[in-house]
Amino acid sequence: MKMKSKLMGAAAGLAMALGAQAASAAGHGEITVGYFLEWPMPFQYAKEMGTYDEALGVKVNWVSFDTGTAMSAAMASGDVQLSVSQGVPPFVVATSAGQDLQILDVAVSYADNDNCVVAEALEIDKTNAGELSGKKVAVPLGTAAHYGFLKQMSHFGVDAGSMGIVDMAPAEGAVALEQGAVDMFCGWGGALRRAKEFGNVLLTGDEKTELGILVFDVTSGPAGFVAENADLVSKFLAVTADANAMWADEANHATMLPVIAKDAGMDEKATMETIATFKFPTIEEQLSAKWLGGNAQGFMKGVADVFVAAGSIDGALDTYENAVNSGPLSAAHGM
Repeated sequence: MKMKSKLMGAAAGLAMALGAQAASAAGHGEITVGYFLEWPMPFQYAKEMGTYDEALGVKVNWVSFDTGTAMSAAMASGDVQLSVSQGVPPFVVATSAGQDLQILDVAVSYADNDNCVVAEALEIDKTNAGELSGKKVAVPLGTAAHYGFLKQMSHFGVDAGSMGIVDMAPAEGAVALEQGAVDMFCGWGGALRRAKEFGNVLLTGDEKTELGILVFDVTSGPAGFVAENADLVSKFLAVTADANAMWADEANHATMLPVIAKDAGMDEKATMETIATFKFPTIEEQLSAKWLGGNAQGFMKGVADVFVAAGSIDGALDTYENAVNSGPLSAAHGM
């Protein structure tokens, strides 16, 4: 890809102030993109190098969020045009409610970095998980962690309705677990690492995957914005793919890691421990039947049906085929 040379040779540069007023790319020469802190990914190297601004020809403002549901709200209000690494469950919640969002790529797959942790003092693991009935759990509702929690409880035969479910962002949930205010934590990233200091996971990432509990994030955007700015979106996805390819070569880790860690708000050791559990599919893999070529659409329907059964959303769409737009990603393949 031609953009790869731009990424490799980019001069250092910082993104403009967070929370800048959103504007259409065509009208004002800038867009605003959402992302997560303490969620290190290769795209952050390109972000800090100014590669997105150069490739897109517009100013890219970046704003951090705590949850994918907040990303959906920001895209609905027009404050944010694209969101990197939005969880599939919050995306499904939004589209099921009628928000016209589209999945544009598979940002990351991370079965081991989104999980539930039970307080150590309870001495509950997968052999006696039934004892979680009636316990209090901190869960960020409408997120990948929420979906994983519901699926795990179903697997263990625990009625989630019998539990005290407290809607908390992961950072808050980890503190609550440490203080003994809740019996179980569900979340991701740095908060999950902190929670593990005070408890244990019920299932490993591989065990969850075997049960069909997939965990992956996407780059998403409002359908109207994508339709009006297809070339810009393709360029954005191409820069992301190039950053992923650059990270795939371990020879680049020494150069990229310090930059990614700083932007993620983490130290290098924690950054490497986290990103080592991530997988970044290539464009070819993303366009295959395993991901955007069919499986992702079916998975979203499954997520929606679980949320409906749990009473978390009022209803599911008949199909989520229209919630995936692989056109810009296909175009990015040739850039």
